[in-house]
Amino acid sequence: MKINASGRSAGLGVPAVTALAPIAWGTTYVTVTELLPPDRPLLVAALRVAPAGIVLALHGVLRHRWWPSARELRVLSGLSLANFVLFLPLLIVAVYRLPGGVAAAAGGLQPLLVVLLTAVVVGTRPRSADLAVGVVAALGVGLVVVRPGAGIDPVGVVAAAGANLAFAAGVVATRQVAAPAHRLAATGWQLVLAAVVLVPLALVVEGTPPSFDGAALAGGAYLSLLATGGAFVVWFRGIGRLPVAAPPLLGLLAPLTGAALGWALLGEDLSLVQLLGIAITVAAVARG
Repeated sequence: MKINASGRSAGLGVPAVTALAPIAWGTTYVTVTELLPPDRPLLVAALRVAPAGIVLALHGVLRHRWWPSARELRVLSGLSLANFVLFLPLLIVAVYRLPGGVAAAAGGLQPLLVVLLTAVVVGTRPRSADLAVGVVAALGVGLVVVRPGAGIDPVGVVAAAGANLAFAAGVVATRQVAAPAHRLAATGWQLVLAAVVLVPLALVVEGTPPSFDGAALAGGAYLSLLATGGAFVVWFRGIGRLPVAAPPLLGLLAPLTGAALGWALLGEDLSLVQLLGIAITVAAVARG
């Protein structure tokens, strides 16, 4: 499985489609806090991976008769660990424990993390321009989501940092392997492998799930099928076709979407400082 270290240029269509994934992820905060049971990060993570994984894996089996080989299964297991088993529970812990968008602020470090991890894994020296864009992007996201008086919970901060490190590792690792023959099915198998870990772990650690009303069922279905399954299919497709610095910069659209939804749906104010942060972040994404 061959490395694609530097990436290759792509038309505007690929970045635009890839951007749909972080925009969908940006709806996570509102969906989790408003529709799903509180303080159940493992349950929410399991709900995100299991239904979408089953649907996508079955699609591969029934439509293409595709099963991963033993070697492909090992590769998919490693990718699933970073992309889902570690990333999703840590992200949801951060969402629960860091009100005011502080969890999203850590996402501003993703471009820097991806550039630095790529340099370590591939053995190349990061470009000064990529580092500069990453610093500016982190500043812009910080201005958007870190508000005066926002709660700083140590556990939440550690969870946010761990989630973004896992996300960056997933981006770098995904770029190091050849694109699977059936991307939909391969994404499904990553999700299924994550569910094999997260479902029993949620039952052991958090106990029997609470009863779900219609709103919770709708929120869980949306998070799993669209904001996880569909979004990651688009994301993995874009990672392989864009330059190395582009996907994490597009990922910054997630906290911006979260801030916009907080303003539109939850009545949160957007100050002049936050508007300045949005402008800086959009400029960094466009430049990157």
